[in-house]
Amino acid sequence: MKMTIGEIASAINAKVDNVPEDSLKQEVDGVCFDSRKMKPGQLFIPLSGDHDGHDYIESAISNGAAATLWSADRVSRLPIAIPALVVADPLASFQELSRYYLSKINPQVIAITGSNGKTTTKDMIASILSSTFHVTKTHDNFNNEIGVPYTILQMESNTEFLVVEMGMDRPGQLDFLSKLVQPDVAIITMIGEAHIEFFGTRDKIADAKMEITHGLKADGMLIYDGDEPLLAERAKHIETIKRTFGRHESNDIFPTETTDSKYQTTFKVNLWPDVELTLPMIGDYNVNNALAAISVGQVFQIHPTLIEKSLAKLDLTKNRTQWLVGKKGEKILSDVYNSNPTAAKEVLTAFQETPTKGRRIVVLGDMLELGAQSKAMHAGLAANIDPSQIAMVYLIGSDMAALYQRLQPVFAPENLHHYAADQLDQLTTDLDSQLATDDEVMLKASHGLHLENVVAKLVK
Repeated sequence: MKMTIGEIASAINAKVDNVPEDSLKQEVDGVCFDSRKMKPGQLFIPLSGDHDGHDYIESAISNGAAATLWSADRVSRLPIAIPALVVADPLASFQELSRYYLSKINPQVIAITGSNGKTTTKDMIASILSSTFHVTKTHDNFNNEIGVPYTILQMESNTEFLVVEMGMDRPGQLDFLSKLVQPDVAIITMIGEAHIEFFGTRDKIADAKMEITHGLKADGMLIYDGDEPLLAERAKHIETIKRTFGRHESNDIFPTETTDSKYQTTFKVNLWPDVELTLPMIGDYNVNNALAAISVGQVFQIHPTLIEKSLAKLDLTKNRTQWLVGKKGEKILSDVYNSNPTAAKEVLTAFQETPTKGRRIVVLGDMLELGAQSKAMHAGLAANIDPSQIAMVYLIGSDMAALYQRLQPVFAPENLHHYAADQLDQLTTDLDSQLATDDEVMLKASHGLHLENVVAKLVK
């Protein structure tokens, strides 16, 4: 993003009474809402949450902030070292600035949501489109009311496609995000149990996911999992172009065969019977994500050869079924980006099918936001843990105690371990002491458990 301070002020209707005329001509190069990560020339966005961003203005200035938004109810503390654009609500103005900038650059917008697979699908779509176009995609999981505007404002002026991930944890959230970005294509990967604490049922989750269509352009397209009855029923009432993907032959695109190996998954689709497609990741379940991405490639007329090459060289977001090598030579499957029952079951199944000369060891942490059904859902993972394939199990978190109890009859005490959420260091020490060169260890949990810290210590 490159805009003058004056253009920004005009776009968000900010008051600039205290800003010198010459300063309005100064150019801003990007935005930042974390003063610690501020880069010279950026606009500081002081957001309020657990902490008030206005309290960190000196840090932002010392790190090179060129200007700042500033809340009207804090004008008594107005900074004088840099231009301050006074607004009623910095977050709302930040969002409005992103809306203005999106209109200015005017890329095609691909919006993705779903209980599972949205980040992987985002990466796949961006890879396919990047074979032909200039693409900006959501960084990590910046997928909420702050992350989506931030993603928009990261676009270079030559961006032709914006691939934006959208998360939700309450009704109305996707309605807002969809209307903010006004997608040309909206994608729903699947309906699972993620965030069921806030919605109660999968039906209500499906209702909320369909909000992604609320901002869809008049000539836009909805791409969704045609095997999911909850989506198929709701899609009937959406008057737009629709395409489906899934395993059934009734879908517009479906796999005709799939093959898993230790480090990749290969498959063919009905559209090109003679083309073998390869994903550099394990798990047959990832084929569905690829089908959604291929659908987008088709819509924008990407040649099958380019789609094949793009999927094969896929650059995945870190800690998504990512194979690493530990310091003892052990193989580590890091899938600690997030977790929910469906995703955990899928990766457990895939992991147990990988060939190994050593032992398979599983580390599972709590799956958050499952509400009243949480303990039962945690215990239910036992059906996907085969003691003939898994040598040791390490569990962490209060709800994983339910799985620990369920597994006690089938695992010897020395091979089954449970830790409180604050015992991450102890888990790491105990696990590390057991690992050997030929072992494989899989780690999965919701991000709040921070198993990425365990991964980091194992690979150093």
